[in-house]
Amino acid sequence: MSEQPQQSADRSADVRQDSADATRDAEAVSQFVERFASQLVDAGMQRMSARVFACLLASDSGVLTSAELGERLQVSPAAVSGAIRYLSQVDMVSREREPGSRRDRYRVHSDQWYEALARRDNVLTRWEGTLRDGVESLGEDSPAGRRIGETLVFFEFLQKELTGLLQRWREHRDQIRADLEDTGR
Repeated sequence: MSEQPQQSADRSADVRQDSADATRDAEAVSQFVERFASQLVDAGMQRMSARVFACLLASDSGVLTSAELGERLQVSPAAVSGAIRYLSQVDMVSREREPGSRRDRYRVHSDQWYEALARRDNVLTRWEGTLRDGVESLGEDSPAGRRIGETLVFFEFLQKELTGLLQRWREHRDQIRADLEDTGR
């Protein structure tokens, strides 16, 4: 399938899904967005980025423009822009240009959690290298060397488990998607 018809089909699906958004209790959706954003902030995410991410996640299409995000969150375009910049840098959203328009749309992907954990695998690899250097620098028999060595072993264990966990998730997700297709949802 060529790029143009697919983008057109995606936009049509986005419009249908966003009309479903309009039939929901806006106050209940807003409360969900703020509650989930608050939990993301508690986990270390920037507040506005958490709100924008939760808002995108709560839209049926998973795609909104900056103006739509600003309207739903009652914030300025500058606040949305800063949040999108951060979310794009950590690959939690992607930016798309509407064909024939200067407006950008921001999309949250259905596999964002998987992707975030998969990227964490790269971070763990870098940390392991640094921790190995730390053990060597401090001496593996020193109290600090033993503490850092135990941290290294933990991250090695975590990375090994994460690899298997992500594989099991892909299999489970694929089964769920196949089951949904079979039931016509």
